[in-house]
Amino acid sequence: MGDPLVWLVLLLGAPVGSFMAAFADRLCLGRSIWLPSSCASCGVRMRWRDLIPLFSYPVRRGRCHDCGGHIPARLWLAELLGLLASLVAVAVTQASVDLLALAVVLWCLLGLALCDLACFRLPDALTGLLFVSAVCLAFAEHRLPEALAGAVTGAGVLWLLRFVYRRLRGREGLGLGDVKLAVGLGAALGPMALPWLGLIASASALLCVSTGAWGGVNRHTALPFGLFLCLGAAALLAVRLVR
Repeated sequence: MGDPLVWLVLLLGAPVGSFMAAFADRLCLGRSIWLPSSCASCGVRMRWRDLIPLFSYPVRRGRCHDCGGHIPARLWLAELLGLLASLVAVAVTQASVDLLALAVVLWCLLGLALCDLACFRLPDALTGLLFVSAVCLAFAEHRLPEALAGAVTGAGVLWLLRFVYRRLRGREGLGLGDVKLAVGLGAALGPMALPWLGLIASASALLCVSTGAWGGVNRHTALPFGLFLCLGAAALLAVRLVR
């Protein structure tokens, strides 16, 4: 814990989680992420102390300081998950390069999951950063050829599934963003873990549908499959690095 990078990653966890939540919201609205944050109810610019939902949300009971309007709980949850990603990275890695690369991978997975959940989009900025950080992690772990093979395999399998579904059903079943996501996931996990990733993601999606967590669904209902891929990848990464 004496490494300054450890403290940096821990301090960045919650702010990065908050940034990812804001990025997902603004991606759906077509707004710039660099605009100042404001209350969705009254439009008043948020104070600096209100930009840390991890602390301000429970203190203000999820209400705006000015108008009392409701603040979405997902902002608080995103900060908590960002901090959790930092804690996982610190807990399962030893070297500094591994720590930073893994933290960025986990933060990207969080951002992509939030974006896909919010509006079924997987932005190139995050899928690209996921791939770069996954390659850096693989390089630090001396498994770069495995990572590149995983990237090619992941993209190939998802593209083939997308192509076959469109031919059979006459409509899109997987977006191109899912294919780009698979490049980064394959690089992070390697080719041997991809069948497990597909199984975990599919089982998670089926569980949500069967338990009614997604509400009423039918064969035409769209599901954010990228969300389940990100959740499965995070779990597999944690398990692999602990071992």
